[in-house]
Amino acid sequence: TLPHFIQEPEDAYIVKSNPIKLRCRAVPALQIFFKCNGEWVHQNEHFSHEYKDLNTGLKVREVMINVSRQQVEDFHGPEDYWCLCVAWSHLGTSKSRKATVRIAYLRKNFEQDPQGKEVPINGMIVLHCRPPEGVPAAEVEWLKNEELVSSLTDDNIDTRADHNLIINEARLSDSGNYTCLASNIVAKRRSATATVIVFVNGGWSLWTEWSACNAPCGRGVQKRSRTCTNPAPLNGGAFCEGMSVQKITCNAPCPIDGGWNEWSQWTVCSSQCERQRTRECNSPIPRHRGKMCEGNSEATENCTDGLCTQNRKLLHDVKPQSMESSNDVALYSGLGAGIITVAILVVAVMLYRKNHSEYGVDVIDSSALTGGFQSFNFKNTRQGNPLLLNSSMQPDLTVGRTYSTPLCFQDSTDKELFDPLPDIKVKVQSSFMVSLGVAERAEFHAKAPAETFPRDLSRDYCSTMDRRKKGLLTLNGPFSSCKEPLRTTGVFGHHGGRLVVPNTGVSLLVPHGSVAENMSWEMYMVINQGEASVQTLDSCEILLGPEVTYGPPGLDLFCPVAMTIAHCAEVDAENWNIQLKRRTQDSKWEEVMSVEEESTSCYCLMDSTSCHLLLDQPGSYALVGEPLTQAAIKRLKLAVFGTMEVGSMSYTLRVYCVDDTPHAFQGVVAAEKTRGGQLLEEPKMLPFRANTFSLQVSIQDVPQFLWSIKPFTTCQEFSFPQVWCSNQQPLYCAFSLERYSPVTAQLSCKISVRQVKGHEQILQVYTAVAETEKESVPFFMQTDCTITSQTGPKAFKIPLSIRQRICATFDTANAKGKDWQLLAQKLHLDRNLGYFAKQRSPSAVILSLWEARHQDTSDLDSLASALEEIGKIHSKSSPKDQDECESDSIHIEASSLYGTGRLTSQNTEDCASEYTG
Repeated sequence: TLPHFIQEPEDAYIVKSNPIKLRCRAVPALQIFFKCNGEWVHQNEHFSHEYKDLNTGLKVREVMINVSRQQVEDFHGPEDYWCLCVAWSHLGTSKSRKATVRIAYLRKNFEQDPQGKEVPINGMIVLHCRPPEGVPAAEVEWLKNEELVSSLTDDNIDTRADHNLIINEARLSDSGNYTCLASNIVAKRRSATATVIVFVNGGWSLWTEWSACNAPCGRGVQKRSRTCTNPAPLNGGAFCEGMSVQKITCNAPCPIDGGWNEWSQWTVCSSQCERQRTRECNSPIPRHRGKMCEGNSEATENCTDGLCTQNRKLLHDVKPQSMESSNDVALYSGLGAGIITVAILVVAVMLYRKNHSEYGVDVIDSSALTGGFQSFNFKNTRQGNPLLLNSSMQPDLTVGRTYSTPLCFQDSTDKELFDPLPDIKVKVQSSFMVSLGVAERAEFHAKAPAETFPRDLSRDYCSTMDRRKKGLLTLNGPFSSCKEPLRTTGVFGHHGGRLVVPNTGVSLLVPHGSVAENMSWEMYMVINQGEASVQTLDSCEILLGPEVTYGPPGLDLFCPVAMTIAHCAEVDAENWNIQLKRRTQDSKWEEVMSVEEESTSCYCLMDSTSCHLLLDQPGSYALVGEPLTQAAIKRLKLAVFGTMEVGSMSYTLRVYCVDDTPHAFQGVVAAEKTRGGQLLEEPKMLPFRANTFSLQVSIQDVPQFLWSIKPFTTCQEFSFPQVWCSNQQPLYCAFSLERYSPVTAQLSCKISVRQVKGHEQILQVYTAVAETEKESVPFFMQTDCTITSQTGPKAFKIPLSIRQRICATFDTANAKGKDWQLLAQKLHLDRNLGYFAKQRSPSAVILSLWEARHQDTSDLDSLASALEEIGKIHSKSSPKDQDECESDSIHIEASSLYGTGRLTSQNTEDCASEYTG
């Protein structure tokens, strides 16, 4: 036959002065020579090698030449330097494709450097970058403060438009130093740094009410004011234009004092021998804060000059002596009776106190005398004790959760100063309680915080956990430990489907064919919310994601299901020992497998944020991790919420530190919905290291002239065990602020969350405090946040017909090893191949795992590219026989996934019937 090329020369780039090699292989071939730029390459420059193909028995000839930089530079032609191979056999010659050779380079100077900008908030930022000239063309990336900027993680950023960086709506957090990074196979080049400042122009608040006229009488001035706080200028933003104070003239009326009018006529003489007259204060009437008239408005006098005729007798104004003496006797009798009553009461009180002196009470309780339930008061002699200043104050039972202290330690040696006080007990003894026999004393007990975390990770870490009853540390957070479990159910038949617990990062894939035909199962999946189920885990391990149960227990399936659980660990085999555990019937936990080891009973695939499991038996599963070094990191999600107390000047900021899983953050969102909280900033991620150092939360840049904050609460601290062993339970601390004026409508500040000797993250708060109807914005990672159950073909990304053809193609092994193992390798699932080998259809299980891994994206290009690459390997290495049909089938599957429906071989019709599934 004519020569057939097994390997053709490929395009190449010469980097620096290193020559490149061009290779050709053909069968059958008597001779192979290179032809470059239309001229034959000298025979002495060829390196030939001949060997026998063990599969076909034919001789394969391989030829190689070197192309130097000098050769390419010396060539001057209408096109690039090129070479091809010509192979001879007894029947004739064959030519290979042309391969071009180019000299790779990258210039130093950018054609256009990005320029710094100052933009208003919510404005558009466009940074232009034209990379240096280079071969191959340079790829461009953007750095912000030396960290890579990606449009995949931030929808507000676009880096695809002709190497430019576009920020659609500028935020305060977008301020920073931006650098354009260009690179190809030769070198990397950095552009000049462009500084972007996002500023906020100031805005006036509403005017206050007019003040009272400053003059008590006559011409004066009234004022009203406004402040440049709606919003306040930030980052060099313009101050408000105009007057902050307005004045107007006013006329305050002067006070007019009242005056008496004339007396009225005397009335007729009454039976008491008296007559009256009156006058009114209305000449003039007092006005404008004038004084009232001085004197009496009524006058009375005797109208008989001391004599009055009554009952036809003449009565003198001097009374008889007998009447005067009788009045004196009544007065003295009353005084005597009063003295005797007081003496009896004093004796009774003294006897009562003597009878109760053996109790030694130090509290006076009036309820013993009155019979009523009265609140008791402390004596003045005991008020010097600061613990007794406020007996009605309830004890703080969450001391172990938040700390209100100005001490923010920078080094572990200062930690001893923060050791908790011993248990504080305030004993109050009440005479009323003793007299009724209710209790000997009332006791208030304030629990001290947990002990500080030791520094030795390998020894004291575990000993601390042992003191916590051999279980994962759980805290009394803002959520009840007896919450209802999250549960979702669905009925699945032979076609399979998918179960999703919305917004938790937990899902279950039931593959097609796992349920027998003409049968169906009602399956469920539950996220256990309680604490009791995880108390039996080993002391040094922490929960990396939610504990998930799927069932029913008697489930009978033909192939494993794929479960996805989100986790919060920075996966690193050197720093973590991560295991999958299952709860037994006696509620104990057993190890199923370690994610770094191979197992035939279970398959575990760890991604950066999720763990994908292939499980054969239902039950409760949990992903736990044991830190091996202090470099082990778990991710925390930070969020800040705010609420304005109704009818109050106070505003509360709550800063949450929660494990970086959707399920854990959903607890925060649910709690804040009940509080009416507003999400004030996009949640951010903080790497938290296992270095035993605490986490500090501080509030900064609060406008001092607008807001006040409770003293000694600007910096709060979580101990290391609280954060590390939080067990998916959110931690939070609160900052209580109070505005000086009700017209203050804006709050801007920064909240710093940092681990001592670790990472730091800044939350920028900028909000309108007057808005009460603003809904909190949940931050979900899943797109299908409302769908809980899907059945049939719509639940899968890969069409059923294509899935069946792939399984039929790759489940049948051939002599060249182009089977499911190659499929697993191309899909990057080539760990623990022994698990796939024991399955009925290894390819079906591999595709189910691929489905679970790519459930959040509907893009099938990665699968299509892998199949196309396998098809190329087949077409190059297989003869015109059954293997060629297999290669054509693979091309058909890849084309169908791309959605083009094209057929890539002339023999498609001959082979398609064999691979229809």
